[in-house]
Amino acid sequence: MLIRRETPEDVPAVRAVTTAAFAGPENPVPVEVPLLDELRVSGGWLSALSLVALGDSDEVVGHVVCTRGHVGTTPALGLGPLSVHPGHQGRGVGIALVHTVLGAADALEEPLVALLGSPAYYGRFGFRTSTDHGIIAPDPAWGEYFQVRTLNAYDAALRGIFAYAAPFERLRD
Repeated sequence: MLIRRETPEDVPAVRAVTTAAFAGPENPVPVEVPLLDELRVSGGWLSALSLVALGDSDEVVGHVVCTRGHVGTTPALGLGPLSVHPGHQGRGVGIALVHTVLGAADALEEPLVALLGSPAYYGRFGFRTSTDHGIIAPDPAWGEYFQVRTLNAYDAALRGIFAYAAPFERLRD
């Protein structure tokens, strides 16, 4: 498996993988697909942190992105969506994508990465409940599912409410 930055040519394949990963009978076009489209044209898009995983035939089998978020006025990152094609789930693709995007974020001297997800899954990457670091979820009802992974540029004085890139706000409305 190779992980590299997403290119414009990858966008249709990323849409297909994201659809396959999140679609269900009641939502054939999952919210993550238009969200990615909106993020790509927003000020929150960070092309250096949009990564694809390629399978044995150089096909896109997974995707992860971190976009610009903020804690108060301090720049931070929001991770997600993370998508792995169902035919490749359980093979370490998601783990490799998360490790790679965290390493890239750290190299870019970002202070932290926040996400909404399963503590059982993301805990293996060092994510902890956001309130452990004084970071408040955009929606307090998210509780332990809103998590933060601090990076080397993190300053423990950084505290406050996390805000995702603007397209995420549409999901909460």
